[in-house]
Amino acid sequence: MANDKTKKFNRWIPVIASITIQLTLGTAYIWGVFQPAVVKLFSWPQATAALTFSFLLGVLTLGSVVGGMLQAKFSIKPVIIGGGIILGVGFFLASFTTAQIPWWLWLTYGIIGGFGMGTVYTTTIACCQKWFPDKRGFISGIIVSALGFGGLVFTPVAQTLINTRGVLETFAWFAVIFIIVCVTGAQFIKDPPDGYKPEGWTPPAANNKSIKAQDFTPLEVIKTPQFYIVTFVLMLACMAGLMIIPFAKVIGIAGGLSPAVATSGVMVISIFNSSGRLFWGWLSDKIGRKNTVLILLILAGVSILFVANAQMYTILVLIAIVGFSYGGFLGVFPALTADYWGVRNASVNYGMVLLGFGIGAVAASFIAGYIKDTTGGFNLAFIIASLASFAGVILLLFLKPPMVKKEKIK
Repeated sequence: MANDKTKKFNRWIPVIASITIQLTLGTAYIWGVFQPAVVKLFSWPQATAALTFSFLLGVLTLGSVVGGMLQAKFSIKPVIIGGGIILGVGFFLASFTTAQIPWWLWLTYGIIGGFGMGTVYTTTIACCQKWFPDKRGFISGIIVSALGFGGLVFTPVAQTLINTRGVLETFAWFAVIFIIVCVTGAQFIKDPPDGYKPEGWTPPAANNKSIKAQDFTPLEVIKTPQFYIVTFVLMLACMAGLMIIPFAKVIGIAGGLSPAVATSGVMVISIFNSSGRLFWGWLSDKIGRKNTVLILLILAGVSILFVANAQMYTILVLIAIVGFSYGGFLGVFPALTADYWGVRNASVNYGMVLLGFGIGAVAASFIAGYIKDTTGGFNLAFIIASLASFAGVILLLFLKPPMVKKEKIK
């Protein structure tokens, strides 16, 4: 039960701080700006450079799980501070990359940066979900939409720095931003006490059609079949977006856009990625998480089929649709995880679900880069992504809420 001090605490304070932090984490989604600059500077194949993005999103999963475990032991503030410093150190070390050691960029920007980012990412989401049990989907959408919106904010910043300072020095500047924002923002974030409920809010009564509110430990989660379905669907769902994001500028130039206009494609993805997280998170509160994900899978599976052969400004429209659906997945799945397995261990549990996202990140961007290098286009890669989306539709049809823990899980 909340005490008087908690009642006086404005629950929007940790939300605003989390939004600020997530804005800076949104630089993960502007690799499409860095990719051409890195390829040009080091004369690397597209697939080699794209692995950096793959490793960052892949290791983000591990960071999310570790961050959730540390949060439970030490509280959220030191986890965010530590994660921000690790992220900043990774980007700073990336500025020392040379053409002869591509693995250094994978290690620093990708692995170290991804781990630091992961420790911050899910802990802020889980914290805000605890403060807003009455608006779980909406608040999840707000927090993760800030991540997508960060790409819009930092794309012109990154492009300007690349043009004037070079891509390597740009990494160093972003390192400073990460550390300052995460250390400062952490001072305003804390978890509510156990059992916190907003004043005047009563949890809805359970019925045969609703999901029973219950808290699962991570060990209990991995014993449920729903965990494997949700994780695998997330992997399949994100394939389309993860094939577009790192190559947005490359795709735009190949479709006849000027480099400057093609760069706006990265910003278009950021805008719709961000708005998709907010809109679909809100909608999932109204029509249900499963129905929302089904709509998103179909939207992503259809739209990506047309991207490879699109020309000029049609490309921007199509990648906007892909970005809108991709953002929706990352806005809905945190809420779905909390619905199914509770908020007490949400940061760890969602970190485990993100394993599917991590595998999809490594596979999708590498496949797209490899096919681009070997065939000169993305057609086959986008067909694979479309098939993955529709496979997710089929798999999701078998998804039902977890059984009550007192019953034997079959």
